[in-house]
Amino acid sequence: MTFCTKQALAKQLRLYFVCGTIDAFDLVSTVETALRCGVTCFQFREKGKDALYGDEKEAMARTLQQVCRQAEVPFIINDDVELALTIDADGVHVGQDDLPAEWVREQLGPDKWLGVSVHTMEEVRAALPFADYVGIGPIHETKSKLDAGHVRGTELIRQVRLQYPQLPIVGIGGIRPEHVPSIIHDGADGVAVISAIASAPDVATATRRFACL
Repeated sequence: MTFCTKQALAKQLRLYFVCGTIDAFDLVSTVETALRCGVTCFQFREKGKDALYGDEKEAMARTLQQVCRQAEVPFIINDDVELALTIDADGVHVGQDDLPAEWVREQLGPDKWLGVSVHTMEEVRAALPFADYVGIGPIHETKSKLDAGHVRGTELIRQVRLQYPQLPIVGIGGIRPEHVPSIIHDGADGVAVISAIASAPDVATATRRFACL
C-alpha cells in the first residue's frame, strides 16, 4: 500500500463503528443512523451465543453492505473471510485468536483491507507485512468484547506511532467521546466504537458527539 493510500485509509478510520445483531436492537436502523451522523467506516462483527449464522448472516451482511455503499463508507467483516469474498466486502478484520493474518492476506489479495488487532510490539511486527491498519486496545475497560484482554491505555499506541509513523492505527475499547482527543493526540488516526453508539438511547446524538471531535 502506498503512502498516499495509507493516508486515505487513515482518514477513513476516524470514526470506526463495530457492531452486530447482539449489540443493537435494530442493527440495520442503527447502522443507517450512525452512517448518516458521521461514522467513517463500519465493521460487521457477528459473534456471540445468539449471533446469526449461514444464510441469515450472509443476508444481513448484504443488507449492511448496501447501506454502507449508499453512504460511501467502507464495509469490513470481522473474521469471516469466506463471507467477505462471497459478497465482495471491502476488507476483513481479525484478532490474535482468529485466522492468521498471512493466510487472510493470501485469500484477500492485495486490494482489500486487512485490519489486525494487536496488543504488543511483537504482534505489531508480525502483522506489518500483511495488515493495512492495526487496532490497538483495549484503551479502557469494555464489556462489548469478552476476550478484549487487559486495559492498556495509549502506551502501545504511542510506541507504535513512534516506530511506524505511516502505519494507520485505530484505538478500541471502552472509548467515550471525552477520551478521543487524548487518543488522537497520542498517535491514533481514529477510534473504534461499539457500545457507546450501539447501546446509546439516542444513536444519532451519540454518533455526532464522536464525529464532531
